[in-house]
Amino acid sequence: MEICSKCSSPSFYTRRYSGEKFCEVHFKESVISKVSRTISKYGMLKYGERVGVAVSGGKDSLSLLLIMEKLCRKKGLELTALTVDEGIEGYRDEAISNATSITKKLGIRHVVVSYRELFGFTLDKALRQDDRDVSSCSFCGVMRRRAIDEAALRAGVNVVATAHNLDDFVQTFLMNLLHGDVERLGFMSPSYKDGAFPLRRIKPMMELYEEETALFAYLSGIPFQSVSCPYMHEGLRSEVRDFLNQLEAKHPGMKYVLFNSCMEVISHFNISKEKSKPCKFCGMPSSSGICGTCRMARLVRGGV
Repeated sequence: MEICSKCSSPSFYTRRYSGEKFCEVHFKESVISKVSRTISKYGMLKYGERVGVAVSGGKDSLSLLLIMEKLCRKKGLELTALTVDEGIEGYRDEAISNATSITKKLGIRHVVVSYRELFGFTLDKALRQDDRDVSSCSFCGVMRRRAIDEAALRAGVNVVATAHNLDDFVQTFLMNLLHGDVERLGFMSPSYKDGAFPLRRIKPMMELYEEETALFAYLSGIPFQSVSCPYMHEGLRSEVRDFLNQLEAKHPGMKYVLFNSCMEVISHFNISKEKSKPCKFCGMPSSSGICGTCRMARLVRGGV
């Protein structure tokens, strides 16, 4: 029987890239400690800030909420949960219910906004359009970022934490390269803000493997959704995810090596603000006079 590296209890999990073995208690502690170190390493939080956590209701975002509640309480920082209802029939209602249940249990303020309220349509309606020139995930990503911005404005927070884990991070890095979107690498900084919105974005879980966030959620009693997003297997991300998982299975720690390489490359990029101009519809900065959110929203509504 294998023993925890921290105590004499039976091992529950082995961190293959480091060789560390953990019992259930010390595994959870290691996850919280790792997130805390990531926050400190990249200067993600500052004294007196009001923190918003983007909470979809899935295992990653609810794990982040639990961890941030502990860390913010210790630092004396105000915390608010921010949820976006995209309007995905048979999927989103369960997630929002999970998020609402946990925020009430923790006594955390919960701000919810919806695509229908903000844009006049649900994601299901938008994705029925035949003339979309982007994948479902890309379309939703653009609209969701704006929706989180609006939720953050209503909540009055200074910084928004998202639950992007290490797997998400390296997948996005490779996808930007494969799509030729090299300039977007500047937006992958651990803590950034740009001309599009005055709030900083941070990724406290960016050094955690996805499997570790799932195990943390399981041990913390976080409910797992009974169904997956019906659009999650569309586009390139699923193929990139499978490729990286196969690579990691053969070479433990390869994702972490790639993560460090990503960080080295990203450190040489600066987010350019010089070429932006106000969107003629919403006033937010854009590169062409119409921001991505308004361009996509007008396509769905049949605008020009």
